[in-house]
Amino acid sequence: MSNENDGSIGGRTPGGLRQFFHQISLMANSPWGPKGGKDGKGDKGGDGERPGPRNPWVTPDPADTGRPRKPRGPSALDELLRKGRGGFGGGSGDGGGFNIGDSGKVWKWGVVALVAIWVLFSSFHVIPPEKEGVVTRLGSYSRTVGPGVKLTFPAPLEQIRMEDVRAIRTMAIGSPNATDENFVLTRDQSIVDLAYEVRWSVRDPELFIFQIKNPEDTIREVAESSMRATVANFDLVQAIGPGRVEIERQVQQRMQALLNEYRAGVTIQGIAIRQADPPSQVDEAFKEVTAARQERESAINLARAYQQQVLERARGDTAAFDKIYEQYKLAPGVTRSRLYYETMENVLSNVDKTVVEARGVTPYLPLDQVRRRAEAAPAPEAPKGGQ
Repeated sequence: MSNENDGSIGGRTPGGLRQFFHQISLMANSPWGPKGGKDGKGDKGGDGERPGPRNPWVTPDPADTGRPRKPRGPSALDELLRKGRGGFGGGSGDGGGFNIGDSGKVWKWGVVALVAIWVLFSSFHVIPPEKEGVVTRLGSYSRTVGPGVKLTFPAPLEQIRMEDVRAIRTMAIGSPNATDENFVLTRDQSIVDLAYEVRWSVRDPELFIFQIKNPEDTIREVAESSMRATVANFDLVQAIGPGRVEIERQVQQRMQALLNEYRAGVTIQGIAIRQADPPSQVDEAFKEVTAARQERESAINLARAYQQQVLERARGDTAAFDKIYEQYKLAPGVTRSRLYYETMENVLSNVDKTVVEARGVTPYLPLDQVRRRAEAAPAPEAPKGGQ
């Protein structure tokens, strides 16, 4: 290749590459670009000896008369950049940016900070007073902790699940005054529509979480099974009336026994029947039957009340006769006369009487008629004052 090709920027010889990088370095070192002139030298200064332009970041040397200048130290901007790199743990290189070693140290500190935050938030746990925490280690049960501030290994080594053990939860089965009906068969082959509530709480969080897959579904199924088994021992009238309390008690006992066998970790607090009605299709007829039964019960109660009244009166008469008999044994004649007079007095006291006497005997005074006339006569007026 020719020499011209060797000195050009696009030349492929080592000399051409060397000249190309030399021009690039000159442009980088001077903020005003490469020096002017045809021969690569800058313009002369005012005195014709000092080449221009100069570096604006370096203080000019007043003793400089065109002689080769001595190499100067780093500028103020270079010092500022160097101190900034040193503050981030970087080296004292001459470049203006961060090197790979500096950015690596920054990333290390960031990772350490993230790990510290992760350990802090996944290792310390605050458990409220009404809850208990179940700690699992790699998915398996480890321990149960009570309320307070608890420390565990960071996730995912250990995780904690809180469960409220003091709250009483309510589960409604069947809804009153709704379209969905919950039919249950009674002992007398009748059908009753039941709506009731189950009140329960968590007794053992470990069993509640790990023993049964769906605890609430299991409680619902056990409640329905226990209710059907219990109502089958009661008549329809008892199921919708006086037998509700006994049904609730038996259902609670059956549910608790079954859940204890399942090891569900649940306590049944109570059962409350909200509705116990016949099906809607026969509701009107059932109301008529109920009204007739109430009338029958009312008549039976009246008859029993009259029976009790008669019995009490008979017992009183018997006691009185026993007392009279005791007196008769002591004085028979006196007792007979007394009984006769008392009987005649009771019989003749309320009737009009006419007494017919024999000849020569003065007739009796009609005292009863006199008494009646006296009662019918008006009372005399009181005299006025001053007369």
